[in-house]
Amino acid sequence: MTALFALTTSLLWGLADFGGGLLTRRAPALTVVVYSQATAAAVLGVIVVATGAWSEAGPRLWFAVAAGVAGPVALFSFYKALALGPMGVVSPLGTLGVAVPVGVGLILGERPGVLQVAGIAVAVTGVVLAGGPQLRGAPVQRQAIMLTLVAALGFGAVFALIAQASTSVTGLFLSLFAQRVTSVVLGGAALYASVRRGASALPAEGLPPKALLALAFVGLADVAANGTYSIAAQSGPIMVAAVLASLYPVVTALAARGFLSERLRGIQAAGAGLALLGTLLLATG
Repeated sequence: MTALFALTTSLLWGLADFGGGLLTRRAPALTVVVYSQATAAAVLGVIVVATGAWSEAGPRLWFAVAAGVAGPVALFSFYKALALGPMGVVSPLGTLGVAVPVGVGLILGERPGVLQVAGIAVAVTGVVLAGGPQLRGAPVQRQAIMLTLVAALGFGAVFALIAQASTSVTGLFLSLFAQRVTSVVLGGAALYASVRRGASALPAEGLPPKALLALAFVGLADVAANGTYSIAAQSGPIMVAAVLASLYPVVTALAARGFLSERLRGIQAAGAGLALLGTLLLATG
């Protein structure tokens, strides 16, 4: 059960990242984040009212609020680091955030077996290689490295926090809603400040209906991934769920190959293979 939901998480996050990456070619990153998250918050709001999830409100909801703070900070830092580049270094480093939930699992007393330890090592190595790390070429700015580490820490914090935010299905709906509302408020404030400084919130030609639908898909896929990850982390070891969920860069690379006909480099293909091997070791361990 843990492996199934965690792998579903990686699929959803990978597709969301692919869609978000495409959309940022047409609109500012802040606009993509705010609109997609607002769409998810609106849908979750309806679900929360329909299911009476408000009755699940309690101290655990603060974990969701904290995840809502960490998420936008991590995302904005990651986008800025990607802009500074080189992407071949920045993207794989972002997966280091998996160390946070793995550490939480160890603190909570989880002790993986030999096969699981091997699976974690192989899977993480595969994810890094699937990002197509740039081993030579332009030097990496110190600011890019720092921003990437901030992003990795933020992503890892979201992994750890959302797993603690609820203990029931209706509570999960409420937690995800609180997380998204927090993200929209923070992201909206950042977008407003950006516009006040003279930046544009939308491209001059506006956004076509297809782009708006794609933005909605990105937001809903992202929130669904958070939900499946929470279920995965509650049904089994947190560290196993976190590592399997962190395979999303492989999904993004494969989506680019399938939809954009981007050719995978040899190192990326090898990374995808190692990620699959690590998944099998974790599932059987």
